[in-house]
Amino acid sequence: FFPRASPTMKVSIAGVCLLLSSATAFAPQQWASPASAVVASPSTSTTALFGRAAAVRAATKGKTDAKKAKTNAIYGKKIIMAVKQGGSTDTNANRALAEVIKAAKANSVPVENINRAIKRASETDTANFAESTFEAYGFGGASLVINCLSDNANRCTADVKSTVNKRGGKIAEQGSVLFMYDRKGRVEIPSVVDEEELLMAAIDAGCDDMELVEGDEEGTSIVYTDPKETNSMMEAVKSL
Repeated sequence: FFPRASPTMKVSIAGVCLLLSSATAFAPQQWASPASAVVASPSTSTTALFGRAAAVRAATKGKTDAKKAKTNAIYGKKIIMAVKQGGSTDTNANRALAEVIKAAKANSVPVENINRAIKRASETDTANFAESTFEAYGFGGASLVINCLSDNANRCTADVKSTVNKRGGKIAEQGSVLFMYDRKGRVEIPSVVDEEELLMAAIDAGCDDMELVEGDEEGTSIVYTDPKETNSMMEAVKSL
């Protein structure tokens, strides 16, 4: 038996119950339903997969953009060099410029970049770019042929010598390394091609010599040809 509560006690007990019920209503829920627990795990893993794919795409895009920027810069310098040496911005009068522009378009250099380089080359205060070749021996006696394109030959020579010496190599005498190499043009094909068909297309394009080998990756091919005939070989490949 419990003692009978007085009216004052009843009011107090009711007030305590009201406070407890209010606190329970506004308190954060610490439990989760079975349905939400089942769905939570797949959604987390899906987000992780999306994040990984985005990171891979960003890394790939970064490498591609860097490669494009390097290609655009190289052909921009070659165009300036061709204009300076040829003395004209007219492709009909300057055959070297026409060949460089053709090669730039074949390597997907934007037309805006080509026009900007031609305009820059026609300015009197633009320095002339020249190509320099250095021969060196690297670590373990490995032979090196270093090609540079610069508007300052003295600075280029100093930078190359400093870089080679810092890495344990040495600059070789002229002709002591180059005799071991042949200068070839290289055309990469993202597929396997028939050698006879490519040979006929190359002859029609005006190429005298070519060598077809397997590419570094499966399902690709590489064509070696005379450097002066590289553009013609690219046209032959596109015609297949």
